[in-house]
Amino acid sequence: MLWWSRHNLAIVYKISYKFNRMITGKHFREMLDRFLISPASQSARVQVQLENGEMMDITEISLLENRILGSNETHRLVFKCKKPLRPMGKIIGKL
Repeated sequence: MLWWSRHNLAIVYKISYKFNRMITGKHFREMLDRFLISPASQSARVQVQLENGEMMDITEISLLENRILGSNETHRLVFKCKKPLRPMGKIIGKL
């Protein structure tokens, strides 16, 4: 489920799957479309936060095909990351 916060600044994505904790390409597109309405997010740096809290820059996005027979997931989007070239300041809040 996708919904706007009370101030229309943040988008919160709640995963409604019972067992899988993943986002499909369709849901990812919905989230990006909502975020990219804002000029601030259009020019924002894109990073991935790892489980240990470390932030990484996305360097490449690839669409890959799975070769597993009988799998209902035939393709995947893969984000390649690396350590940031320029350090970012401390995060002061979530919009």
